[in-house]
Amino acid sequence: MFDIIVIGGGPAGLTAAVYARRAGKSVLVIEKETFGGQITFSPKVENIPGFASISGAAFAEKLTEQAMEQGVEFECCEAKEIVDGNPKKVVTDEGTFEGKAVIVATGARHRLLGIPDEEKYIGDGISFCAVCDGAFYKGQTVAVIGGGNSALQEALLLSETSEKVYVLQNLAFFTGEQVLVSQLEEKENVEVRFETVVEEILDEDGFAGIRIRNTAKDTTEEIRADGMFVAIGLVPQNEPFRNMILLNEYGYADMDESCIGNTPGVFAAGDCRSKRIRQVTTATADGATAALAACAYIDSL
Repeated sequence: MFDIIVIGGGPAGLTAAVYARRAGKSVLVIEKETFGGQITFSPKVENIPGFASISGAAFAEKLTEQAMEQGVEFECCEAKEIVDGNPKKVVTDEGTFEGKAVIVATGARHRLLGIPDEEKYIGDGISFCAVCDGAFYKGQTVAVIGGGNSALQEALLLSETSEKVYVLQNLAFFTGEQVLVSQLEEKENVEVRFETVVEEILDEDGFAGIRIRNTAKDTTEEIRADGMFVAIGLVPQNEPFRNMILLNEYGYADMDESCIGNTPGVFAAGDCRSKRIRQVTTATADGATAALAACAYIDSL
């Protein structure tokens, strides 16, 4: 049995693990996909204190190494359920683990467009990470869907190697930072389409492009492209734990900055929690807060 089980190995979960270990608690981190979380998909991060610039993957690696050096244990499996009790049980697809307290730091996954056969092309025409897959489209044509910081960063990175980059935004303006917008406007091989949505994927023995619609003019057009990078937001991964955590209307854990929920001994941290600002710094702050709250809970038992 562990003192604390952390579900999720992103910045919030790994920070929680480090703080809990430094408080003398035994810690298990359960992660179903990639240790480091969504930041591993960011090609360049410039707003983490202490780093002028670092890739998300490199930052995630440093976090993971730090947790390992502190003595945190890891399991690569998917948490399916939290069963309340003393101790609490975390049921996974690889067995059940027991802990005195549980911190949910499951983050969020990439939001899909909701068009026909979309999932069929993931990894074979559709990607969410330019730093991971951009090299496959060197000298080719790609489309980036979205208008926030992530989409703008993806487009900037792809513009360095791809022959042509289309940026499609459903609104009439970008929602990302102006400094990124200005950098994008300087790229001669980038073409921006506002008030535009993707309606269909063109298939010619594989991904061949997309059919788009201008919502203002109600006109359609086909764009020939070799790949599409989707960056339209995230969906919280809290559904399996709604019996232990009160969720808001959007599926985020309904907790304030104390990270303390409605079930004693169950906490939430990071992007899965209801908050106004979702950044690496706020995720790590949540991790520290949740860990210390969990330690206090255990000490009170």
